[in-house]
Amino acid sequence: MIIKEWRTGVAILFGLLLFLPVAQAEESFDCTHCRSWTITILSETEELTITSVEGKGIIMSNLPNKVFDNMTTHLITLSKNMAGKVTSLTYNKFMDPDGDFVIVETTSAPGETESNCKFLQGTGKWKGIKGSGKFRPITHGKPITAGTSQGCSRWTGTFELPK
Repeated sequence: MIIKEWRTGVAILFGLLLFLPVAQAEESFDCTHCRSWTITILSETEELTITSVEGKGIIMSNLPNKVFDNMTTHLITLSKNMAGKVTSLTYNKFMDPDGDFVIVETTSAPGETESNCKFLQGTGKWKGIKGSGKFRPITHGKPITAGTSQGCSRWTGTFELPK
């Protein structure tokens, strides 16, 4: 009788374990994103300036895991400067050497030295990516030609992929 109860207990425990969600391991990222972009001014007055930016660049990982290393990037930004307070919304496409990509949304608000980033979508090995982090400018060079800008930023945070 004890053996029968033991088997029933094991069967119930095993059944419950089947319904537990599969744990996803968070992974850290820390990378440098360097890019060049072209700036288009939609409107420029003393009270309000609206610009769009389109840029391209490359990512270098700062961690031994080399996550996102050697991804090429394409970004589009819309910015508003109203009385010296700048807000921006950027969509970044990070493409790995295999052609799989990740879409990342970045937002910034007035007075922030760091901005927020959030993973929205991924394809191939990045499908189902979730996570977020921060980025901050680390260098900004003198524009090589009018209407352009060049610089690098540091991106840090965590992400997870479905198992």
